[in-house]
Amino acid sequence: MTLEVIDAHHHLCLLSAASYPWLEGQPQKRYHGDDLPLRRDYLLDDYLADAAGLAEIDARLVGSVHIENGAAGPVWEADWVDHVIAQGPFPSAQVVKVDLTAPDAQEQLAEHRDHASVRGVRDILNWHPEPYYSHRDRDDLMRDPDWLRGFRALGDLGLSFDLQVFPDQLADAARLAADHGSTPIVLDHAGMPIERDQDGLAGWAKGMRLLAAEPNTTVKISALGTNDHTWTTDSIRQIVLTTIDIFGPNRCMFASNFPVDGLYSTYTDVFRAFDHITADFSEDERQRLFAGTARQFYRLAPAA
Repeated sequence: MTLEVIDAHHHLCLLSAASYPWLEGQPQKRYHGDDLPLRRDYLLDDYLADAAGLAEIDARLVGSVHIENGAAGPVWEADWVDHVIAQGPFPSAQVVKVDLTAPDAQEQLAEHRDHASVRGVRDILNWHPEPYYSHRDRDDLMRDPDWLRGFRALGDLGLSFDLQVFPDQLADAARLAADHGSTPIVLDHAGMPIERDQDGLAGWAKGMRLLAAEPNTTVKISALGTNDHTWTTDSIRQIVLTTIDIFGPNRCMFASNFPVDGLYSTYTDVFRAFDHITADFSEDERQRLFAGTARQFYRLAPAA
């Protein structure tokens, strides 16, 4: 039986027409590696060409979720992606960028909500004492009154939150989820386990259990190459299986993180690894992991 795939996390880029600050200027040494190959337009046809390789593993793309790609104009990016979505059939929906500390965050959220394609918001929170890893310059945003004011508006607007943090931030994330139980939260990239030794993975798993204890949380298993540029199926197996064990298949979804993870492997290799690792799972469990959880969380229409 052909495996249906909803890619729960990918990006498009129109660098020729807009500013994407993280892809401009002098390249910086960052944990995701050399981003020069990403400094180009990456349009829907490029994405579909990558995803076409799913046929090699008897799988078929039936939906996808576009995640904001850091354009300097988040409203412009949402407008552009909404136009792409309107042409169909991919992406199926989008998650937009809002800096929740901004004084006008609630107004931005309301403006984004006018797009029928918008399901949620991502405001990247990754902080690490080593600037090589950090996206933000402070580690207390999930406790900051201004940020929380913006976050609370998500629930009022029926929007979900894409949570991107490192393992040491998962305890704060669990408290955030507990305090806002009506807001659906999806943890991006399996909590980004940047330390892969035994102690590092034990600390990551402890944080994952804290977050999973909150029923309004879900997780994406994705971007595992970001911190393991020479990854193999065996090197990510423990992370994939531990994540599924902690959250359960009904609260896990697979995703490509393309084109970023295209720095480390092909699209087909990513999903072939997920396919091999879950080969012994039941048909229903695999359906949830590859498509069903994403369809439910992002409120996507059934596949045609």
